[in-house]
Amino acid sequence: MPALNYCTINEYKTYDKYIEQFTNQVNSINPDALDEQKKHAFEILKLNLQRTSRLDKTFESADEIKDLFSQITTKQQWIVITETWCGDSAQIVPVIAKLAQLNNKIDLKILLRDSNLDYMELYLTNGGKAIPKLIVYDENNDELFQWGPRPKEAQELFTRLKNEGMEKSDINKELHLWYGRNRGKEIEKEIFALVKQKILI
Repeated sequence: MPALNYCTINEYKTYDKYIEQFTNQVNSINPDALDEQKKHAFEILKLNLQRTSRLDKTFESADEIKDLFSQITTKQQWIVITETWCGDSAQIVPVIAKLAQLNNKIDLKILLRDSNLDYMELYLTNGGKAIPKLIVYDENNDELFQWGPRPKEAQELFTRLKNEGMEKSDINKELHLWYGRNRGKEIEKEIFALVKQKILI
């Protein structure tokens, strides 16, 4: 497993800084000045911010998760590769941030994919630059585990609908309905299992 190589990193952001820049990005755009294609992209961006903000306000970890994370005693670096335009990221990154906040030994940093492609190349999914990806390192910067870009159940839904020939826009609608019903619990469950297996051995 690769160790964290700071030379490959363009710029880290704290989660709070990421949200601040995300908000400023949306607020700085005048949709009336956009053509139809860019206006569509803006609507997705705005919706992603709304989804992220909703989870920031409403998501709370289960007691079992809180108890497990309280047992972490060694420092860790959690790196999330993401982009504001990514719909999956809007549903997932806030949950990861909430988990990281459960223990002050965890240092969460956000990394934008498109300005860190060399680093992204280390964490491809089936040869693609799918995001979000969470990579967890120990205090010696050795990799402990990685997760992403989607919960298994969401990925199975995506694959099934794609194989059935559904249009991408309709697949995305179904995915976000799934995320909305699940409310981050499957993401939490999968990361919980990895922390239990790889960190609290």
